[in-house]
Amino acid sequence: MPLIVHQDLPAKAALEAENIFTMSDTRAQSQDIRPLKVAILNLMPTKEVTELQFLRMLSNTPLQVNIDLIRTESYESKNADRGHLRKFYKTFTEIKNNKYDAMIVTGAPVERMKYEEVLYWKELKEILDYVRKNVFSALFVCWAAQAALYHYYGIEKHDAGKKIFGVYEFKTIGKNVLTKGFDDIYYVPQSRYTYNKGEDLAGIEDLIVWAERPETGVQLATTRDYRLIFASGHGEYDSDTLYNEYIRDKAKGEEITLPSNYFVNDDEDQGIVVKWRSHANLFFANWLNYCVYQETPYDITQIPGKEIL
Repeated sequence: MPLIVHQDLPAKAALEAENIFTMSDTRAQSQDIRPLKVAILNLMPTKEVTELQFLRMLSNTPLQVNIDLIRTESYESKNADRGHLRKFYKTFTEIKNNKYDAMIVTGAPVERMKYEEVLYWKELKEILDYVRKNVFSALFVCWAAQAALYHYYGIEKHDAGKKIFGVYEFKTIGKNVLTKGFDDIYYVPQSRYTYNKGEDLAGIEDLIVWAERPETGVQLATTRDYRLIFASGHGEYDSDTLYNEYIRDKAKGEEITLPSNYFVNDDEDQGIVVKWRSHANLFFANWLNYCVYQETPYDITQIPGKEIL
């Protein structure tokens, strides 16, 4: 089944070139089908790259998914094309009276700042409060996961001292629907300076940590009902995203090492080996199927609020 996107969205052509079935919003309106309504709050500076990465992840199910792209009003990225934002993105003001089956809140390159110093923090807090009342299942990615844990539960992030950078392997702690079908070990790209400690989540009854490592912290945690999902790392990344970040940081004169466990034999000249794509696709498919489609009310106006326990 298709992703439903704006008929002129540049990502639509890229998805179709990859044999991913898309449908224009105008055509979808004529069908007697109740698609899932999914919003993507895109906090990354590279808006078009990030939206395409997440749209790929959401395409790997038989479900029909209607996408709304959301941007912040209080801060406009200097790297994003303003015309693209105006045409294809909605603001929180425009969607705050809507209900959504699901929402993704992306990461953002602000993890070394205090939350209160982030220019759009006030607006993001309003959005997080909105999510709890109007979205059935929300997926918070990387910095957004840290920000949501801080806002909802008061959990502080920790500075790793140096950049957590590369492709790391994880093993799940117990069985859960999000990692159903995973191999014993799965891989997730990481690119950040801060992390959450599992021990900080352990005292909160409604939170479960499903995967973590001492040097990277929590990779996956959820509320017991999967209404709120916190995932560090970037399963949505393209094969060369970490390499492009490495080149960028190196050009800026930042202290950076080659991403670990990323190149063949950790040798840049031998090329990149992608280890995360199959698990990433399965993760997003599991989320949409088990946490959203199987659970969300057919009448979207009946989505209940999420109590923070």
